[in-house]
Amino acid sequence: MSNDLNWFKSSYSGPQGGDCVEVATCPDVVHVRDSKDTALPSFSVSPDAWGAFIEAV
Repeated sequence: MSNDLNWFKSSYSGPQGGDCVEVATCPDVVHVRDSKDTALPSFSVSPDAWGAFIEAV
C-alpha cells in the first residue's frame, strides 16, 4: 500500500539530507515514514492528530 501513496518530504528538510520524515496524506489518514529508509514500516495517524502534532512542534 505505501508504494501507491504520494509521499513528500518535510519542507524543513535541507538538500543535504539528515533526519527527515516523509508524509502521504489521504482524506482519513496521514501516513508517516523515515525518509532515509523508506523500506521501514510507516505509521498512520488521523488528520486531527497530525495537525495537533504539527501545531505543537
